[in-house]
Amino acid sequence: MTLLPGLRGSGADRSDALRVAGRTLSAEDLLGCANAVADRIRGARAVAVEARPSLESMVSMVGAVQAGVPLVPLPPGADADERRRILRESRADVLLGGAVGGELPVVPVDLRKRSWATHPEPGPASDAVILYTGGVRGPSRGVRISHRAIAADLDLLAAAWRWSAEDVLVQGAPLFRAYGLVVGLLGALRVGSRFVHLDRHAAAGPTGTIYLAVPRQWAHIARDASRARTLSAARMLVSGDAPLAPAVGERLRLLTSHRPVEGYGTTETLVVLTGPAGAAGRPLPGVQTRVLSRDGRPVPADGDSVGELSVRSPTLFSGYLDRPGSPPPAGGWHPTGDLATVDPAGGHRVLGRGGADVVRCGDRRVAAREVEEVLLTHPGVYDVAVVGAPHRTRGEQVVAYVVAAAGLTAQALIDHVGRLLSAAARPRRVHFVDELPRSAVGRVRKSLLIRRNGPAPVPDP
Repeated sequence: MTLLPGLRGSGADRSDALRVAGRTLSAEDLLGCANAVADRIRGARAVAVEARPSLESMVSMVGAVQAGVPLVPLPPGADADERRRILRESRADVLLGGAVGGELPVVPVDLRKRSWATHPEPGPASDAVILYTGGVRGPSRGVRISHRAIAADLDLLAAAWRWSAEDVLVQGAPLFRAYGLVVGLLGALRVGSRFVHLDRHAAAGPTGTIYLAVPRQWAHIARDASRARTLSAARMLVSGDAPLAPAVGERLRLLTSHRPVEGYGTTETLVVLTGPAGAAGRPLPGVQTRVLSRDGRPVPADGDSVGELSVRSPTLFSGYLDRPGSPPPAGGWHPTGDLATVDPAGGHRVLGRGGADVVRCGDRRVAAREVEEVLLTHPGVYDVAVVGAPHRTRGEQVVAYVVAAAGLTAQALIDHVGRLLSAAARPRRVHFVDELPRSAVGRVRKSLLIRRNGPAPVPDP
């Protein structure tokens, strides 16, 4: 099937179809360069690409899709052992673009080479990309995503966001994650819109109509009022990969006159819910959801009862690499592992994973991500992770691990959160650290922070 019709569509004569770090390629040149890559890798089992923000990397990725060869984006921050594991599990036999460690034969990418050869269309069920999960609770897992699933998700998002070939998509999301690669790069090439990738902040560089960034980037942008105001001319601001803190979304609304749009999904589901930030997200057409209690029964649709979110959708993944030949989920339902509520109108509020992302303070559930994003709005906070620690009377209490400027006090941060969130969300303990433990794909290893608190309940501070 044709996953990227925008390469040959109405924007084929655009001189700036792809822009990365100040360098551009026209749509015609992008197609010619990608075809030249596809000519050289046709028949490979899978190809790996170092997922750095460069024209060479993106041409490599598009070339793999054109050739119908599964694309394996390598996280630039992965250590040698993790990279070898990814290459071994994915069975990649070619490395595109440059040497990463000598594990595989390298096919150089020369942007001066062009090809106008045509390649057979890959089957809809064949693997288009192999993405690795965040790895916050152990080793990351390779997720097989088909051409059909990606096309279905992008078409649903294009309809929901009124995304067209007239748009200019500006994004800063990492290219080894679904938001950066699938929604960003492949989405623009399917719709036919111009694409601009920024390696640091989604508010810098050329003017766009759609800005796509992850919550940490939006928190940074919200702290810079002059930069944020430049986004007022955009058509929409999109946040993905994790929930956006209400305080960050509200500050962006005040500075830009735009209420950000959120998209929820996992690596296994792609984006399945979308809606205004801070409001309940609704399933995209054709996406089915259910929220089940621990005993497997649907929770009441009252907007308050919490259960685990499961999804059945044409956007679902094909399987895990570490479980070859495993059967699909029962009835086509995939349990996401995320806790959520559903309201009478069908809107879903996703709280996050139980344990690491949701802190149970008595009868209140506090989303750790909301506290993290509020802490990141403090100018002295550089990085943060929030977890729950056992508490003698409350069940759990909010604990924050913070990388911060010298001189910042725990009380200043507790007061900062208290001004923007409920009393239950205020951290009871703040630990200042030099850095946070992260997985190969950059996600904070919260399981390691939870272990630091130990299993024994702590008394009131």
